Amino acid sequence: MGDRDRLREYHGKRDFERTREPEGRPAQAGERPRFVVQIHDASTLHFDFRLQVDDVLKSWSVPKGPSADPRDKRLAVPTEDHPLEYEEFEGVIPRGEYGGGTVIVWDRGTYEPLSHDRAGRPVDFARSLERGHATFRLSGSKLHGEYALTRFRGADDDAWLLVRSGRGGGRGGGAPDPRRARSVRSGRTLAQVAAAEEPEEAS
Repeated sequence: MGDRDRLREYHGKRDFERTREPEGRPAQAGERPRFVVQIHDASTLHFDFRLQVDDVLKSWSVPKGPSADPRDKRLAVPTEDHPLEYEEFEGVIPRGEYGGGTVIVWDRGTYEPLSHDRAGRPVDFARSLERGHATFRLSGSKLHGEYALTRFRGADDDAWLLVRSGRGGGRGGGAPDPRRARSVRSGRTLAQVAAAEEPEEAS
């Protein structure tokens, strides 16, 4: 399946004449897979957790954000696949557009797939997600260490958990107060990004 097919749902929800969100680009050969965590002040304030899988960012809405505490089990609700350059997206999605509201890039970096079978052999990361359990090690500006995404047993695709593993010697404090959090890309808060684009929105 090509990246355009994977992004059909994403494209169908957006009018690119109105929103500055990216349309999509292919992955570059030899790139380490990327991840990004964005804070999105939409109808409900939440974190978006995205992992590069092939030519798209597989995405989950995480209401409370990722935590560095292994005791915290964070609900993660799948959303549509996003294009790779969404990793860079920061700004205001116009009112009336799907997911309208302010977005900042809270963290980003690379990750190492860690999924394996019972014999210890590596398992393709996309396949591990299809099976409902994937482990990976994040190397970001703020998040570091091993995490897992697990679909609830007996649940549908709308119920996953994002959990920090106690292994791997990771560090980081997990998700901050989203209203005070600053972008790793620009150093700005949600309010500062929104204020900077107000004149454009009003014109």
